[in-house]
Amino acid sequence: MIAKKTRAVATAFVLGTAALAVATMPADAAMRSSVGKPLQEALSLAKSGSYAAACSKVKQAEAVGGLSAEENKTANQMKEYVAAASKGAACADTAVGIQAKFNADWNARKYRDVIADEDALRQRGVLNAQSMVVIAQAYEGLGDYRGCMRYADSHASAGAEMVKRGMLCAFKAGDDNAARALALKLVSQSPTPDNWAQLLKQAEHAKQLSDPQTLHIYRLKLLTGNLTSAVEYFMLSQMLIAARVQNEAAAVVDKGVAAKLLVDARAQRLAGMAKKNAADESANISKALAAAQKQKTGDDLIKIGEELSGMGRYADAVDAIKTGIGKGVKDSDNAQIRLAVAQYGAKQKPAALSSLDKVIKSGSANGKMVAQMWSLYIRGH
Repeated sequence: MIAKKTRAVATAFVLGTAALAVATMPADAAMRSSVGKPLQEALSLAKSGSYAAACSKVKQAEAVGGLSAEENKTANQMKEYVAAASKGAACADTAVGIQAKFNADWNARKYRDVIADEDALRQRGVLNAQSMVVIAQAYEGLGDYRGCMRYADSHASAGAEMVKRGMLCAFKAGDDNAARALALKLVSQSPTPDNWAQLLKQAEHAKQLSDPQTLHIYRLKLLTGNLTSAVEYFMLSQMLIAARVQNEAAAVVDKGVAAKLLVDARAQRLAGMAKKNAADESANISKALAAAQKQKTGDDLIKIGEELSGMGRYADAVDAIKTGIGKGVKDSDNAQIRLAVAQYGAKQKPAALSSLDKVIKSGSANGKMVAQMWSLYIRGH
């Protein structure tokens, strides 16, 4: 798509430049004949396809010296017209000529030349985001997927199209870690549901995900509008029930029903079970919290904090999880992420981001990935 747009823009520019050159060519009386005559000859030669000769005529006009503003303007227009019409084969030392050569190299699939054109584009001030994406595509066209990936990563400021290209090249290179890193950049630049879908898909493919990490991924699917099928609603609901987070499970089932995805007899049974489990959880949460507070370690308190979050009792969840972390826990990454989610629910956004930063800085690879995704979501909401 980018390449097609580039060709379209280039064609329009050539036509526009040609029209401008013809329309603004002054009559001989408006400029010295020593300048106007070779420029008129240059136009005729260019129209006939004699581009090198046309460029020579432009240089002849420029060599007269002491050009007026009008003469200089017309000479430059003619030079740009010759450069564009010749696709950079003549008068290529202009910005238009360099751009025309770049377009011609891409259209001819001269990928190495496309890459080499970058310096000239930059020197003339015409290296833009669209051109950078085409250069990344040139690396891809050569089969140099890692080169494409590195170029896209180092030029991510060019925008979402560049990051998407790098992500595709990382996938082709078989580098899942790089693909996830670029997917994170993509969402940070453009947090659309589709871009979140790309990131979450990459996250699901991470090796050795723990059950809590998988559950976090599915929670983010729901929050970003990417839980779109009955199968996914069943999956998240059942994971929550298995994790004994019953009120949250019931809420997910309700959303699936409201979305008209959970509609069959199996869904009705799931809804009934989730509702009963949620009632039992609510009735027993105080007793479970008291028991967890008596434990020497904090793992049970982290679990109770997760349940309290699922019930919407975020401030109580923050207190329980903080106490649990203070006692010591087996899975510190999950504890910090659970704390961050509870803090976010309690409208303590800066504290939530701070909790996530601890995992991002020193957590496991998968813990860091999940924390980064939560951080992106919280920063955007």
